[in-house]
Amino acid sequence: MADGNWTKRLGKSALTFGIAAPLVALIGVTLARYDIVGKLTGFSGILAGGLIAVIGLLVGVSALVLAFKNGGSKKAALFGLLLALIHIGFLGSRAAAGGDVPPIHDISTDLANPPEFVELSLRADNLAGVDTIENWRAIHSKGYPDLQPVTIAKPVAEVIADAQETAGELGWDVVVADPETGHFEATANVSYIRFQDDIVLRVVPAEDGAASVVDMRSVSRVGVSDLGVNAKRVRSFLDSLAKIELGLQKRGSDILVGSDFDQSLGQSERDSPGIPLRLLLTGESSLFGHS
Repeated sequence: MADGNWTKRLGKSALTFGIAAPLVALIGVTLARYDIVGKLTGFSGILAGGLIAVIGLLVGVSALVLAFKNGGSKKAALFGLLLALIHIGFLGSRAAAGGDVPPIHDISTDLANPPEFVELSLRADNLAGVDTIENWRAIHSKGYPDLQPVTIAKPVAEVIADAQETAGELGWDVVVADPETGHFEATANVSYIRFQDDIVLRVVPAEDGAASVVDMRSVSRVGVSDLGVNAKRVRSFLDSLAKIELGLQKRGSDILVGSDFDQSLGQSERDSPGIPLRLLLTGESSLFGHS
């Protein structure tokens, strides 16, 4: 009888832990979303939920062992175990998704002379995790060798106009879009928790005067690693500007992705310099994702 009571108690405990894990995570990120607590504090709720899920997993396994050994209901233990596994699996998938990217949060197409923020302020601890600019450049160039300036066959003012329109469609808060100086700044709200990433474009006339050279920089306001989100943003945004130039995408229209973009280009266009090829536009839809 005593064993049966222990089995029942453990089963209920496993279910409680299984329910509590996602609940704690949701409360944490929701408080952070509305700035009731800091972004990283709220984000830690996800990690706390993961710890609770691990405890629930251990308790659930123990309850099932006792249930198979001594008899008794397995339903509560099974449900708790399932909820814990779902939460742990979610965390594991997010960690795996960001495991191969460099642990940096400041991404630029120009490492020697990154575009500078004028209206927005670069975070004071921007070298967190890398210590020196030299280390940042070495890590960045190794992790993202494909990120380079793009050349667009339009005058500076038109490129800035395209950038402003595209940023608006993405829901970014545009801070400055100056067609005279070719300077553009905006802020993107990231994922459910609303992390904020700051973006700056530097658009200058090409040497022939008939085109513009575009550099882009995207920086996370908090954290050390951005899980590759800023690099994805730079690729997709510059790719969008290139498609508008080629007439493959109107402002505000759907964005062609990957091979669809390649197939819409002729071979001569695919081989032309200044056009980013096969830059996959990756949407971020998870809790950790960025847009």
